[in-house]
Amino acid sequence: MSQSVLPTPSKRLGLAGKMAAAFIQNPIIFLLFLAAIGAGMIGLIQTPREEDPQISVPMVDISIGLPGASASEVARLVTEPLERIMREVSGVKHVYSTSTEGHSLVTVRFDVGEQTEPSLVKIYDRIQSNMDHMPPGATWPLIRSKGINDVPIVTLTLHSKTVDDATLNLLGSEVISELHEIPGVSTSFVVHGRTESVQIDLSPQRLAGFHLPPQAVARAIEQANDERSVGDVTVGDASHLIYSGSQLASPEAVGDVMVGSFEGKPVYVRDVAAIHFGPGTRKAAVIYTPGAAQTHGADLGVGEAAVTIAVAKKAGANGVAVADAILAKVKTLQKNRIPADVGVAVTRDYGKSANAKVNELIFKLFVATLAVTLLVWLTLGWRAAVVVLAIIPVVILFTVFAAWLLGYSINRVSLFALIFSIGILVDDAIVVVENIYRRWLLNSDTSVSETVDAVDEVGNPTILATFTVIAALLPMGFVTGMMGPYMEPIPALGTVAMAFSIVAAFIFTPWLTRKFMPPLNVLNKAAEKEHRQSEKLGQFYERVMLGMYRHRKRGNYFLIGVVIAFFAACSMIYFDAVRVKMLPFDNKPEFDVVIDLPAGSSLEQTGSLATAVAHTLSQWPEVISTQSYVGTAAPFNFNGLVRHYYLRSQPWQAEVQVQLTDKDARKTTSHELADRARKALAALGAQYHARLQIVEMPPGPPVLQTVVAEIYGPSAQARDAFAHTLLSAFKQAPNIGDAGSGIEASHQNWQFAINREKADRLGVSVAEINQALALLLGNKAVGDIRPLATTQPLPLIMQTPEANKINPAELYAMPVKVLADGTNITLGAVGKFILKAADQPIYRKDMRPVQYVTGESIGTFAAPIYGMFQVESLLKKSDEAQAVQGAYFSTPNDSAERVGYRWGGEWTVTWQTFRDMGIAFGVALILIYGLIVWEFRNFVIPAIVMAPIPLTLIGIIPGHWLMNADFTATSMIGFIALAGIIVRNSILLVDFSRAQVAQGVPVEVAMVRACQSRTRPILITALALVLGSSVILTDPIFQGMAISLLFGVVVSTLLTLVVIPLGCITARKALCTNCVSTLQPITARAMAPHEQPPAKGAENP
Repeated sequence: MSQSVLPTPSKRLGLAGKMAAAFIQNPIIFLLFLAAIGAGMIGLIQTPREEDPQISVPMVDISIGLPGASASEVARLVTEPLERIMREVSGVKHVYSTSTEGHSLVTVRFDVGEQTEPSLVKIYDRIQSNMDHMPPGATWPLIRSKGINDVPIVTLTLHSKTVDDATLNLLGSEVISELHEIPGVSTSFVVHGRTESVQIDLSPQRLAGFHLPPQAVARAIEQANDERSVGDVTVGDASHLIYSGSQLASPEAVGDVMVGSFEGKPVYVRDVAAIHFGPGTRKAAVIYTPGAAQTHGADLGVGEAAVTIAVAKKAGANGVAVADAILAKVKTLQKNRIPADVGVAVTRDYGKSANAKVNELIFKLFVATLAVTLLVWLTLGWRAAVVVLAIIPVVILFTVFAAWLLGYSINRVSLFALIFSIGILVDDAIVVVENIYRRWLLNSDTSVSETVDAVDEVGNPTILATFTVIAALLPMGFVTGMMGPYMEPIPALGTVAMAFSIVAAFIFTPWLTRKFMPPLNVLNKAAEKEHRQSEKLGQFYERVMLGMYRHRKRGNYFLIGVVIAFFAACSMIYFDAVRVKMLPFDNKPEFDVVIDLPAGSSLEQTGSLATAVAHTLSQWPEVISTQSYVGTAAPFNFNGLVRHYYLRSQPWQAEVQVQLTDKDARKTTSHELADRARKALAALGAQYHARLQIVEMPPGPPVLQTVVAEIYGPSAQARDAFAHTLLSAFKQAPNIGDAGSGIEASHQNWQFAINREKADRLGVSVAEINQALALLLGNKAVGDIRPLATTQPLPLIMQTPEANKINPAELYAMPVKVLADGTNITLGAVGKFILKAADQPIYRKDMRPVQYVTGESIGTFAAPIYGMFQVESLLKKSDEAQAVQGAYFSTPNDSAERVGYRWGGEWTVTWQTFRDMGIAFGVALILIYGLIVWEFRNFVIPAIVMAPIPLTLIGIIPGHWLMNADFTATSMIGFIALAGIIVRNSILLVDFSRAQVAQGVPVEVAMVRACQSRTRPILITALALVLGSSVILTDPIFQGMAISLLFGVVVSTLLTLVVIPLGCITARKALCTNCVSTLQPITARAMAPHEQPPAKGAENP
């Protein structure tokens, strides 16, 4: 039978055969093996450990004041010019701004990957060269940058029942100065309530009686508290500096300062003010409340005075090592510096959580390795299992070494990439070992040349198959936005693992296989078993595969069934049987309650609500403690960094951080506890008319909030009016909770209205009035004293007693100026206090005015898209709202003419990520197709080889339904990776059959033989992937990928063994140009003559 076949590989040794031949008997192979292990150990020791990958997203806050300006004036005169300047800076992605009375805050967010220092230099340079654009009276810009390395990795809360918060603050400062001795420690700060100070409480009546304005007292103290170098003198051969003046050393010394005279007698500060040392006026509070997980009885739920020390690490430092060093140092300080009645609670330890996560994943790595080894033992014997057991750690360790060289840390994503790799990197070794054994069995020849030929036989398809997997992974490295750094380790480390696995398979595997070569009698028994299995497989494939080819109805039914199954699986997403979400909720040891009372509420009211929240949550057995931060920002995490929680310092703002027990010590997940808290605290929120947000640590990139509507329109009134309508819809939507908007509750401020005519007539300037009021009400520091026992100077705070601040009219008797004749000009003589409505803040994004309505996704369907659909459905019921156009992907262009809105928040990250991953998938398919075309030299075979790729969805989507899991971004990663993994199975079948056809074997016979010889390695590699994936099924973040790999590979492998042979038989012309079809039974001749089992007693040549 003459057949004209397509080009086939040369009979000379290929790359795989040459590599095997070069090292199989070379003693240096052992040294290379040890070198790979040694390099991996170096990487394992040196690579920093942390929980999440480092993400460089520079954010710079620029704060500028314009005293006396309204919010609209600030927006027009300061914010807009500054925004234009910032938009010109290269690398800037977004510019956000908030304009309030007398103050502008502009936040510049750079593209992901931009470095903080160069970005900050750009900002400084652009502002310095454009300060002429700022209006007269504007303050100098305060520029602060925040990045991932500013997030504290350890927080320590000092708390006590007997020591006040001001003393704790001093103690916290001393602890921080000790902690800075530790290498790797970076930014640190103390979050506190009151501070120790010397309070100078002015008496308006006494000042009036002595004819002294407050400015005179401040001036006298400042002049008395002055010591400086005034020059130098040379006396003989020595040079001496000359100092003059003195520092006030105590509160008594402050009281002894003379401020003037009255009726010929000196008047001292103590005559016009009460001076005392201790905690200052309360502007903020920090309260530590022990929970039911650590205490019982009377102490449960009772708050204690507290301060929190927050410590960050330097970029590139090992988070685990730095955190351990901090805690060790604090234990030492507890023995000699921290009093016994001060408790130290570790309220955040990212080093511990990172180490626990890393150790957990390393354990799973170990379990996956043992599972795959056991699989090989059961299918190929213990000797082959030993080979695989040796290969996997070498490849994994070398990949860790590569991670260190590439600058990656050991974190949950990079380790996940290694676990994911186990199921595929072992494929090369399994295929090579299996083929060596198969050739030894068939030919009863275990010589070196036979081993090398066996490696060479599967070399090209193995190389091609490996590169198809790499081609599927690599495009994921180009995902943009903040999801990019999360995904980057997967293609990077997966590619390294796959590339080195090929080297290990061709170099180490043949060498190790010969070292553990079975004796001849074992081979003979295995050969007989192999022959029986091959006979049964041949009969099965002839009955099933060729049966469908010969009987077209069966084939058509099978094809229709596959198509129906495919569309049925896809429809499960459309009909909400399988939910879609960006990333699932993680099980963290914390969550936060962010509290916003109506603007203008007092600190006491806010503290009362925060205390009630802490008391409620502390009763839960899963809660170790709560830390309440009232009127001051809590130590921020990465989520708080992006949301700017570190700027929350208004009296009506608070945050309660809830510390939970370790996830292994509780049955309830942190997400379930957060949901429970939302319901338990709803009544408290309603009672105080407050917005309570239950904020969980996001598993992926943080956003402003999960559901965000950005409202654009021609005027503030139009935007705010629609914001109210949209907020109402948010509150009615079943899958949205914690709804709120950027519109503040109406509140009033006091303003001292100056009667300019009277002031001018009396000779009092506006500046003098403002200065007097600032001294009375602004808690102005007029200097400090410096006790030797503290690490901080103690400020001298001048103010009027708190009792006078309750009613501003009490200040009318305060003199603001004393004339030359001794006449007092009182505050009441030059004006009066009036109430004035506070301006609403003005928000802008990328040069356009905007209003925000936000909420959190809740319920079973927790992806924002479900809540968004519900809101839009509710809006359709309103005739007014129907005219407003919503956008999912871009900002409305006609907002200058009419109101429109755009969905943001987690939705933006979701669609951009899936868009990028879709593009990556398309690029991966093109790359895979190109590789297969290059190998097989035609366009039809690659299409057949890639046919099972979409069929993986038949397993993936129902698998998510069966596991009650959301289809997430990690599920998509699994789907993309399967494209390369499944193709390798197809390549093994087609390459073998092509070689058979080249020898003149009919296509049908060639395909049956291919299935007979390749079913076992295909099933083993598929089961290896199943076992490797199953260990991460319990990981909340990567469960989606595990499900995709596990269910996808099972279904697609079974279909591959039928679809690929049928496709090749149908498209026989792609394998040969002049094929002859045979429809006769072929089982008896399915095996080639040289594949018959050896005779009993055959000797090993």
